[in-house]
Amino acid sequence: MARARSRYAPDRGLTTRMVSTMFFIGLLYVVVVGVLLAVLRGAWPIVLIIAGGLFVAQFWFSDRIAAYGMGAREVTPQEAPELHGAVDRICALADMPKPRVAVARSDVPNAFATGRSERSALVCATTGLLRRLEPEELEGVLAHEMSHVAHRDVAVMTIASFLGVLAGIVTRVALWGGLARNSRGNDPAGIIIMLIPLISAAVYALSFLLTRLLSRYRELSADRTAALLTGRPSALASALTKVSGQMARIPTEDLRKAEPYNAFYFVPAFATKESLGRLLSSHPTLEQRLDQLARISADLSRP
Repeated sequence: MARARSRYAPDRGLTTRMVSTMFFIGLLYVVVVGVLLAVLRGAWPIVLIIAGGLFVAQFWFSDRIAAYGMGAREVTPQEAPELHGAVDRICALADMPKPRVAVARSDVPNAFATGRSERSALVCATTGLLRRLEPEELEGVLAHEMSHVAHRDVAVMTIASFLGVLAGIVTRVALWGGLARNSRGNDPAGIIIMLIPLISAAVYALSFLLTRLLSRYRELSADRTAALLTGRPSALASALTKVSGQMARIPTEDLRKAEPYNAFYFVPAFATKESLGRLLSSHPTLEQRLDQLARISADLSRP
């Protein structure tokens, strides 16, 4: 999945999970389209055109929409010399093309990467992150984010999230239009229309769980490969601890604004220690991430 010339360590586990997620998401996508075709038999060309158009739009524009929603503004080396310098050093270490560099004006200390490929990639840090981290900590965070680009898991997450969006749209349309005409009695078409919201809700739930499982693993993978690339797992661990600790000092209103984009962020806006919360979380726990980095540090220190 990653470019052969990137020096980021390959992750077969991540590749396997990405392929599996895309396979099951594809099956769910076929189910949704199949249900629509069954209901709208005479309008199947329109259904296929709309479904295909939405998929293409999601693939080509979702990264830009996400970056815009998170307030990313592309900056030049003159505007953000420290950030560009850190990205340049990571690119030299990884032997990969330099992504576009952006800054988001937010006190929430975080970073994210978007893009379908290395050529269209964008790496962004918030002003809150730049103000709080030391240079080596910032490099660890950026190496983590650029690992997502190198392994293409940002693109997979973008595509995987599409079905949930489509299922949500189908549910709203069915509730707004189809269920309002529930006077068809035992008409098979009416029964199918009644089932659309239930099917769409089930598809959304499965899509949500699949993307969450992939998201948690990809964060651990990015931590691991970033630590191995830079050779400084302690710097990344320090950044994780500092950013997670600072989240508690950020106003809840600001965290709520960031929460919809948790899957893209270095650290989630909200974290929970409850079992169900961890199952639905987009990130592994801080303890899991720090334990992994501690093991890598011990391995690297061995003669």
